Amino acid sequence: MELPVWFEIGTFVGLTVLLLADLALVARRPHEPSVREASIWVTFYVALALVFGLVLLLVTNGDFATQFYAGWLTEYSLSVDNLFVFVIIMARFQVPRKLQQEVLMVGIIIALVLRGVFILLGAAVIERFTWVFYIFGAFLVYTAINLVRNRGEDEDYEENALIRRLRKVLPLTKDFEGNKIRVQRDGKKLWTPMIVVFLALGTTDLLFALDSIPAIFGLTREAFIVFTANVFALMGLRQLYFLLGGLLKRLVYLSLGLAVILAFIGVKLVLEAVHENTLPFINGGEPVEAVPEIPIWLSLAVILGVLVVATVASLLKTRGQLPPAEGTGVGPEQPAERTEQ
Repeated sequence: MELPVWFEIGTFVGLTVLLLADLALVARRPHEPSVREASIWVTFYVALALVFGLVLLLVTNGDFATQFYAGWLTEYSLSVDNLFVFVIIMARFQVPRKLQQEVLMVGIIIALVLRGVFILLGAAVIERFTWVFYIFGAFLVYTAINLVRNRGEDEDYEENALIRRLRKVLPLTKDFEGNKIRVQRDGKKLWTPMIVVFLALGTTDLLFALDSIPAIFGLTREAFIVFTANVFALMGLRQLYFLLGGLLKRLVYLSLGLAVILAFIGVKLVLEAVHENTLPFINGGEPVEAVPEIPIWLSLAVILGVLVVATVASLLKTRGQLPPAEGTGVGPEQPAERTEQ
């Protein structure tokens, strides 16, 4: 069964309106959200994703809905892990707390645009070359091994080549000028550090997509579901950043849980590649039908089970370790000395 065109168009229009409204709301009143406000918005976006899955079930069938839920859970859990790096970027560039909402929102929109391009390219490649699942599967297993191997090491952020280049060629002000990205000083137009932070978040998230996009393609080949799962996972990320705060440090087993999920999906991808094999040096270029396929309902059960176990085990392991009493727990007002612009 194919997704109705009217449903896809309506979904894209609705999500675009929602994202623009969210951006306008943040730009109109830059502030540091309270725990209550962040909780309400996170609950809203999670509920919205759950309702969207039910709508998918009514409009199409159970397979598409299950694929969406599995993909959304995977992307959401990977996004939570990405928050560690977002915290470091905010500290690295000394972003004032009241501006962090807008910074995150714009960074997320940039990430969505870049991921959209990545998803379209991935869908086109998969449609023509199913053997690419061998590569995707091996890469996910390799990523899972690295997550386990590097577990417990401190996260760090290293500026990529684009950000380093921007620092050299763009005339930047020394400090932030509210939420402005460009100002005029002494007759000269200067960029503010805000533009660098926007691109740092967007391009960093694109690097995260190198494992998250292949992972979700291991759960569904529908580009529409891949993209919507990413949108719903990223939309609540801004509020989740402020809600979790210091609790991020308590999720000590999250990376281990993600490693299990990525390894599971990687094996699933390899099995699918073997089942639909076209490579001449494997079984004479013929599919190996004897290889079992992992059903999507089992994938959803494994992903949900691993996340629950990893979260509960983390909270039990770190019980008694409370987040900072003041602020959001994402770092002090001036967490680190900023390098010269």
